[in-house]
Amino acid sequence: MEKRYLLAPGPTAIPPEVLLKMAEPIIHHRNPLFEEVLEEVRENLKYLFGSKNEVLIFASSGTGAMESAVTNTLSPGDKAICIRSGKFGERWANICKAYGVETINIDLPWGEELDVADVEKALKGNPDCKAVYMQATETSTGAMFPVKEVAGIVKNYPDTILVVDGITGIGVFELPQDEWHIDVLVGGSQKALMLPPGLSFAGVSDKAWEFNKKSKLPKFYFNWAKELTNLQKNQTNFTPAISLIIGLRESLKMIKAEGLENVYRRIDGLARATREGAKALGLKIFAKNPSPAVTAICAPEGIDGQAIYKTLWKKYGVTGAGGQDQLKGKIFRIATLGYADKYDVITAISALEFTLRDLGYKFEMGAGVAKAVDVLKDM
Repeated sequence: MEKRYLLAPGPTAIPPEVLLKMAEPIIHHRNPLFEEVLEEVRENLKYLFGSKNEVLIFASSGTGAMESAVTNTLSPGDKAICIRSGKFGERWANICKAYGVETINIDLPWGEELDVADVEKALKGNPDCKAVYMQATETSTGAMFPVKEVAGIVKNYPDTILVVDGITGIGVFELPQDEWHIDVLVGGSQKALMLPPGLSFAGVSDKAWEFNKKSKLPKFYFNWAKELTNLQKNQTNFTPAISLIIGLRESLKMIKAEGLENVYRRIDGLARATREGAKALGLKIFAKNPSPAVTAICAPEGIDGQAIYKTLWKKYGVTGAGGQDQLKGKIFRIATLGYADKYDVITAISALEFTLRDLGYKFEMGAGVAKAVDVLKDM
């Protein structure tokens, strides 16, 4: 028998309670039973996003909501600032390019910290920019970005909105949309919301709704105005992912019962234990400002990061993630968001020790687990 552990940054593990709810007989989406589900989901999404406004729901991957954040706010020929420091930061610029939006790119070496002064400089140099696009966590590098500080700058520009990819941030650390003046906050189901892939979300501020009224980019499936009209009647514009929304109802209940502050504290502790466990083995953390969502760890000199990732899941049943694009073979990643606890971290670090031993890396066996346990002992 082989038991498997899912510690990837998406999809993540799903609680049995959520799986059981999704396994119940399906109901019709134009039935009052579904309207009851959606009404509860609407209120709890506002709690999760920290917003008084509706959070729009789409049957798509997170990229769908990202695309909607461009097409529903901008017009052909508009300018946007895109902060690029990883695969998903680059995606913002690629979406803009696909729709004829001119991008002013702030390019950082992958894993480096963002200097918010660069955002202010870009805005001052391009006062006609309509939007700033950024990540909360860059999943490909494990880096966390200063959303609050950037939002504090953009809010002073009445003709510019801040759009944040919070797909690997919402439900992981603080991202209160209204309090921080985040105009569009994008999420996805397969991360901290503890669901399969297939749902995406867009929290939209009053300022962003004003942009929506003037937007002239084409939109059909991802049409915010139509979704809002239907959502306020506890319906969706098109056929929703019914079972996923039923599962979402359950996962949001679990998050609310634990309390967001407790969720953030738990995930932060798990991430610290993962980082300290890796450091105790002589490994380096890749990101300068690491996110609690996912830890990117540098492969030791002479050992392929892909070999570490593959050995972890093939031989020891632990699925993390490898490096992407320019980081392929240089790093591997272990996630600690969503349905994760201290024993997942201990399992991951012990499997990492077995893997490194198999690949010929020299270290003190047990040092990583001991350090992780020391960090976790008071959680």
